[in-house]
Amino acid sequence: MFRHDSPAPDWFTADDSVLGVALVFPMQGPAGIFGPACELCARLAVEEVNRAGGALGRELRLVPVDGGAPPREVAEQVEALVNLGVVQGVTGWHISSVRQALAPRVAHRVPYVYTALYEGGEHTAGVFLTSETPRDQLRPAMVLLAHERRVRRWFVVGNDYVWPRRTARAAHAYARESGGRIGGEVYLPLGTHDFEPVLRRIERSDADAVLLLLVGSDAVRFNRAFAAYGLDARCLRLSTLMDENMLMASGPSATVDLYSAAGFFASLANQDTLDFQGRYAHRFGIEAPSPGSLGESCYEGVLLLAALLRGAGSTDVTAIGAAADTVSYEGPRGLLRLRGSHVRQRIYLARADGPDFDVLTELDLHTARP
Repeated sequence: MFRHDSPAPDWFTADDSVLGVALVFPMQGPAGIFGPACELCARLAVEEVNRAGGALGRELRLVPVDGGAPPREVAEQVEALVNLGVVQGVTGWHISSVRQALAPRVAHRVPYVYTALYEGGEHTAGVFLTSETPRDQLRPAMVLLAHERRVRRWFVVGNDYVWPRRTARAAHAYARESGGRIGGEVYLPLGTHDFEPVLRRIERSDADAVLLLLVGSDAVRFNRAFAAYGLDARCLRLSTLMDENMLMASGPSATVDLYSAAGFFASLANQDTLDFQGRYAHRFGIEAPSPGSLGESCYEGVLLLAALLRGAGSTDVTAIGAAADTVSYEGPRGLLRLRGSHVRQRIYLARADGPDFDVLTELDLHTARP
């Protein structure tokens, strides 16, 4: 990991033959559970882009930055990389608190492709977003579960920062649209281990579903505690941040009646997904961590960054922004285009099935629009 008080990486040269890309992904904390998949997926994308000629005639090189560090520290490290001329772009999965600290420092200077699902509303010039927002991801999932499973009473359990709180705010409206309500909300610090007080509140409530907005290993520990408390017999769970690595860490007995909504699942049987899975396994072996939707998003981030550079024919952020709506790229999630700096994509609802997800349906995004 590069630190702002360290020299430039050994490979850095002044001959402009390389385009450095800061890959900001979690190496510690609750989200560290899927950090290895983030790095491997980004590495695969960089290798494929470089085999195809790179971007602007230059080779992409990743500079890993620990996105699990405190947000201000992450922002300082990436800004230092930009100041040194080591990186000409930024991408990766990291929580919204990191994005909010990072975007004002770098987005006006280098393109910043943010790959994490998030709460929506990001319109900083120079920031481009590849992943899901509540309108397209959560809303149709809640509508479908209300119809198919007769869910009416929700209880929200989330970490205490911007993404869970703003997502829950939107969820109140989505629940009302489906004839239901959110009857309770609890927000916990990142790194929480003791969930018993929350479980008691859920038990005393009349909830028939839990909206789970916990990150990484926090969600894993909650799943285990939830099942041990016997609440899985009464409440289904819906998460918009639950990948295969978190599912396997939770264990099959702790994920009964757990649903996830995302733009990618490793178990999708379409050609784009199968091709990607094959290349990933060939490159890193069958024992590599599952890419999942969270790791795979970093593959998407590299592809979009390369497409933006090619589309503008420049590393200039203003030129990239002007050309952004003409840019498209093709990856594991299909052929995707930007609209208003956001990628629109298919979203799926899946249910936990042992160590994997059973993809039930593609969600109707028309339901998700006001």
